[in-house]
This record gives sequence, C-alpha cells and structure tokens, in this order.
Amino acid sequence: MSPQECQTANWYEQGMRDGIHGEPRSRVEDHREACAKLGIQPDVKKYMAGRDIGIRQYCTPDVGMQEGLQGRSYRNSCPPLLEAKFLDRYRAGYRVYQAQQRVNQLDSEVNRKQRELDKARDDNKRARLRQDLRDLDRRLRDARNDVYYAERSAR
Repeated sequence: MSPQECQTANWYEQGMRDGIHGEPRSRVEDHREACAKLGIQPDVKKYMAGRDIGIRQYCTPDVGMQEGLQGRSYRNSCPPLLEAKFLDRYRAGYRVYQAQQRVNQLDSEVNRKQRELDKARDDNKRARLRQDLRDLDRRLRDARNDVYYAERSAR
C-alpha cells in the first residue's frame, strides 16, 4: 500500500478487495508493514470481516477454473468448506493451461527449426532438420490432443 492508501484506508473494503483477489489471510501483515512507517495500524477486525466476504466470492468453482486456465498459482487462501470445489475446477483449468503451454512451446520450436531449414545449404543438415520437423510435428499433434482431452475433462 502507498502512504496515501494507508492514510485513507477503509480496512473493511481493503479486506474485501484482497479476499476477492484470493489473497491469503497473512496479506494484512503486508499492509501492517507498509503502513507502519506512517504509524498507522490496520484495523484487523474490520479487515478480516471484509476479507471473509470477499474470499467467498473468490473461492467458487467458476473462479477456480478461470485462475487455472490463466496459469495463476493458488495461494491456499480458501476456507476448508469452499476449497475442495474451488481446487477441483482450478486443477482442471490448470491442466488445460499446462497442455496449451506445451503446444505453444512446440509451435515455437517448429518455427525455429523451419527457419534453420530455410537457411541450411548442406544436404545432410537439411535431411536431419526435416527429420527433426517430422518428430516435432508428431509431438505437436500429441500435445494438441492433450489440450483437447484436458478441455474435455474440464467441462
């Protein structure tokens, strides 16, 4: 938090914002450190009351799926009663994210090898690069299948 934010903080609203963004309970300690320089202490009771409301909006299966699909890390912030359903959808979304990252990596590798092949003049090197491209195409096809199945199981 900035000094200005510390001076004008509505601790209930700050807690709610942090909860909606999936911040862990310990986030209030970051605010305490940031505001201590000004001699301002967070109202922990109000902060936690707001966070408890906000975290309920965050810890839903739909948000879990979105967080996973975007590759965000889970910070162990959901209360036990909400965590299982959140994590189930989060993990499904994260599997899709990881599979898509693999496709992106292989696409880049294919493009790099293709540029090498376009520049190569030696027949032996060109043959090796063509074989590398065939292998990459197979791996890319498998990776795209992984994305398909991860998306399908996430539904």
